[in-house]
Amino acid sequence: MVTFLSKNLNVMLQGSNQRTHSTVFWVVIVLFGCVAFLELVTSIDAVFSYLYVGPILLANFQVNRGLAIRLTVLASILTILNLWIPGSDIIKLETVENRLIAVLALIVTEILSYRNRRFEEALAQNKAALQLQDKLTSVREDFVFTLTHDLKTPLLGAIETIKVLKQEQFGSVTLEQHQVFTTMVRSHQSSLQLLETLLDIYRNDAEGVSLARSPVKIVNLIEQTIEALSNLASNYQVSLNLRCNGVEARNLVINVDALQLQRVISNLFINAINHSPSNSRIDIVVDIDGNHSNLQQVIKVMDEGPGIQPNELSQLFERFYQGHSDRQAKGSGLGLYLARQIIEAHGGTIWAENRASHGAIFAFSLPV
Repeated sequence: MVTFLSKNLNVMLQGSNQRTHSTVFWVVIVLFGCVAFLELVTSIDAVFSYLYVGPILLANFQVNRGLAIRLTVLASILTILNLWIPGSDIIKLETVENRLIAVLALIVTEILSYRNRRFEEALAQNKAALQLQDKLTSVREDFVFTLTHDLKTPLLGAIETIKVLKQEQFGSVTLEQHQVFTTMVRSHQSSLQLLETLLDIYRNDAEGVSLARSPVKIVNLIEQTIEALSNLASNYQVSLNLRCNGVEARNLVINVDALQLQRVISNLFINAINHSPSNSRIDIVVDIDGNHSNLQQVIKVMDEGPGIQPNELSQLFERFYQGHSDRQAKGSGLGLYLARQIIEAHGGTIWAENRASHGAIFAFSLPV
């Protein structure tokens, strides 16, 4: 027995450089020796072999499985040998059965403790992988934020340069060149707007949406947005029509951030225009819902497009989600996500649904 334990000691000391492992190893050996001593000095009817479970578990979790297996084998052998050592008692059938059950219990304990240890190691590895993934995601988003911010400067420079060329400050410009410059400015401004939206989204995710609230008529914001997007709607041959359900809905004043809310309205209008077929209309409905204790102003943007796939309804307001339905234009998947950020910061709700006939409804409600 001493030779066996000494061999295990040498193996452990060679395979581990950590002081704690050495200490645990000696604790395991002492506990094992105490149980073996109790087995030897008591009658064979007193089965102390179950106490070997302690050293086996400790070895499996704190040292290594090799030691746990050796201790299990040794404990099983000692449990059986104790039937004849010291040999002063009469061997009974039930005593043999008890010791065989004890051996089986020791073997099962070693197997289950090893499986439990492997399970905990797998959990630790998964946790480390998730932490690494979160770190990589954070680094990637920081990189995108920095890159997006740095791209604004050359875009602004390019826009101003093209405007100077259009103004013929470096020579005359033909009509064809003027049209090309106009297209270039529009394209650069679209890219700049996309960058600003991306910057706002990352900033909102990190710091939250900053709101400068003031009393505002939502109807006034809608009318201003319709006027601003009239050219875009005309190019798509789509009409924008405002309808208020009642005088109270038209004249209601609520405390919101006008600039942020106008971005939401603009994004929903542009989304509806991009979905709408030619020679169709978009209805903007302003309504009031709820009672005096929970009054909500509801704005619905209803188009006559192909509608939304049922499996996409829950994902429309996720970041970078673009959908798979037919569209007149493909977006970045940022506009609806930004709208969701702003509405939720106001304590409101934003959602989408299909119309009863054809088309989609994008709506939001704000507490009054």
